[in-house]
Amino acid sequence: MREALEKHLETRAGEHAGMLGVFLCQASRLPEMITELIKIRPAEPLPLSLIIDTGLGGVPKAISIVESRNELLSLRMVEMPAPSDVDEVWLERVSEFVPEDVVRVVEPRRGVGWLDGVRKVIEHGSWPKIRCGGLSSENFPSIDDVADFLSVVSSYPGASFKATNSLQRAVRYTDQATGFEHHGFLNVLVASARCLCGGDVRAALACTDGESLAGEVSQFSDPAATAVRSLFTSYASASFAEPIADLKGLGLL
Repeated sequence: MREALEKHLETRAGEHAGMLGVFLCQASRLPEMITELIKIRPAEPLPLSLIIDTGLGGVPKAISIVESRNELLSLRMVEMPAPSDVDEVWLERVSEFVPEDVVRVVEPRRGVGWLDGVRKVIEHGSWPKIRCGGLSSENFPSIDDVADFLSVVSSYPGASFKATNSLQRAVRYTDQATGFEHHGFLNVLVASARCLCGGDVRAALACTDGESLAGEVSQFSDPAATAVRSLFTSYASASFAEPIADLKGLGLL
């Protein structure tokens, strides 16, 4: 925890701070994080996304703990996995528990009918989250899965989504150690743009030509860039250095 906080704060004071989002912390590790922050004494409250790993019933207590430490923490986002059946009552409780000025992010489980869950999440005012990888092949959605997800989210004016896991590289690639096909965050960005203008989304997700993707991104108008980033708002990465290095290599920074 100490190392993660120090690295985050160091990056927030660095050259590419504008690319850094919130600090992610599980609800179960809140006391540990607060203890370390008291020792570090950050100059300003830490922007936080609270990952709910203690069940929906634990949300009010976790939020109360964060809000009682507003000199250390600034709650920006609350993220949680949805139950297998994303029902209206559960989503209403999420809305009740999380303050209106905090972004609610809900991850429907992929499977039969999961896109209906994505729709329900959006209709209740939350951001859907798509998991793009993990420790097993089942955690990696197919190109069709991602394309279908983007199609649903982009069909709702003003809707936003977050992505997570295994997206630290800009361009789609195969991990030689595991054989897993990793999605690239630049692929998802271009695919999001094509969703909004009726382009070939699946081709964007399948592309392994970084220069081609970078060229397309560099041609975005300001309104187009704003629209794309309003749709694809953020993603979680295990590394900050790798995305920066990839973007520099593609001439996008």
